[in-house]
Amino acid sequence: MQDRDLHILGLESSCDDTAAAVVRLDAQGRGHVVSSVVMGQTALHADFGGVVPEIAARAHAERIDIAVEQAISRADMTLHDMDVIATTAGPGLIGGVLSGVMCAKGLAKGLDKPLVGVNHLAGHALTPRLTDGIAYPYLMLLVSGGHCQFLIVSGPTEFKRLGGTIDDAPGEAFDKTARLLGLPQPGGPAVEQAAQSGDATRFAFPRPLLDRPGCDMSFSGLKTALLRTRDGLVAAQGGLYDHDIADFCASFQAAVGDVLAEKSARALVEYMALSPTQPTIAVAGGVAANTHIRKRLTTVAADHGTTFLAPPLALCTDNAAMIAYAGGELFLTGQRDDDTLSARPRWPLDTSQPAILGSGKKGAKA
Repeated sequence: MQDRDLHILGLESSCDDTAAAVVRLDAQGRGHVVSSVVMGQTALHADFGGVVPEIAARAHAERIDIAVEQAISRADMTLHDMDVIATTAGPGLIGGVLSGVMCAKGLAKGLDKPLVGVNHLAGHALTPRLTDGIAYPYLMLLVSGGHCQFLIVSGPTEFKRLGGTIDDAPGEAFDKTARLLGLPQPGGPAVEQAAQSGDATRFAFPRPLLDRPGCDMSFSGLKTALLRTRDGLVAAQGGLYDHDIADFCASFQAAVGDVLAEKSARALVEYMALSPTQPTIAVAGGVAANTHIRKRLTTVAADHGTTFLAPPLALCTDNAAMIAYAGGELFLTGQRDDDTLSARPRWPLDTSQPAILGSGKKGAKA
């Protein structure tokens, strides 16, 4: 345990949010968000139906220093007051990750401060430690735009994967569903909003892999089923009405919720076998902001006598506070990086298991 407070400047630029934050770790190791700045890019990508990597990379390069300046100003501190510079070093869109890494390297070098590279997924996975100070080990459902996996988190670098998606992540499925139905991006909030007035029982979408043991998931077939059902309805009635779109969204969201709830129950059985002193299941990532999914997971946790935690909505989506906190935990374990720190498009948390999505020239996907 450190003998004084530490202030960590965190940078995040892995996808389409340019973010910087200052987090304080007190002498007991508890995290406190001093300031957090997130500069979104939704308007830049609105005409393209998704994130364009080249546009995102350019925006990060133009904004990352501004985000840092604002985070430092809002914290009423100076760059010299920072004890550690932490940055997302992967996984993510390589151009964006590189912008953050290069900025962090320059700051660390110019200020003569320690540099810590952080796995973006570890930032999400450690968020419940920042917000609630929960003890290790805990069960984490990391469910973001491009990732979905169950992890037993036993330390800042100790992650055991119990299962994950073998194809599309839920966030990707939400985005694709929104595009298929003519809804704006990002798809998650748009689908959730439309679902509020929909009939979740109208369309009988599949619940993939529930007939198989284990915690692996699949959402590609669910998306395909929605596409075929949509095309059939368009052919039958010449188009879609607003109530059709609402029913599609509600039925799709219910299917995703059922899959995540059942797989969470199975993951809890494996986790509880460890006899944790403070059994907890936490959820993080962009899809964790979905209120329907939160309710389903809350019920599952209660059924298993386990505490359920979900971060505040602002810390579910990409942000730099989680990177700063994770960087602080890593710093206390002795991690230090230097000029050789590189941006990584792929960076699985559990490297002891085969990649769930396969590998390529750039390494394991997840």
